[in-house]
Amino acid sequence: MERAVFIDRDGTLNDEVGYVNHLSRFRLFDFAAPAIRLLNQAGWRTFVVTNQSGVARGFFDEDLVKRVHSHMLKQLARDEARIDGIYWCPHHPTAGQPPYRQECDCRKPQPGLLHRAARDFNLNLARSVVIGDRYLDVNMAHKAGARGVLVLTGYGLGEYEYQRHSWPSPPDYVANDVLDAVNWVIRNSPAVEVNLSVR
Repeated sequence: MERAVFIDRDGTLNDEVGYVNHLSRFRLFDFAAPAIRLLNQAGWRTFVVTNQSGVARGFFDEDLVKRVHSHMLKQLARDEARIDGIYWCPHHPTAGQPPYRQECDCRKPQPGLLHRAARDFNLNLARSVVIGDRYLDVNMAHKAGARGVLVLTGYGLGEYEYQRHSWPSPPDYVANDVLDAVNWVIRNSPAVEVNLSVR
């Protein structure tokens, strides 16, 4: 089973603008592609996991989310950075109409997106890491048995400054940004996997 890094989208890989309700509002951070490229070079499976409740709220449709993700992948590819998969939740428990208004297992901090990726790609979540700018990303990681890193971009600095006293468990690391987070992941994980089984 492989290890993976799951990265939140808005506020972690790109500017936090509230809702990306138009393609022109999506702007990758300059350090996003170098961070993902480092993970690729180090042999980590790399995924994006994101709540997109704007779909449930009627701010935009699923087609826009898909177009934003296609645009993001093309931008990353130009800098030789690769994402293995994108998992996103369009739901909200109280806003919108069914099927988007529902209690689901895929809206962070629930770990459904991680479990889905683990099934699809044969991942070991106990050896994996979630990086995001909200404590709900860290909480999701811990619910799945993974490590959770908070970045101080997006909502991260405000959440860390004003809310950390109420968190049930602290992040495994607090990073300036996703590149800092990725460097921590690589420093604190074995570079080479050794199979010690006796044949």
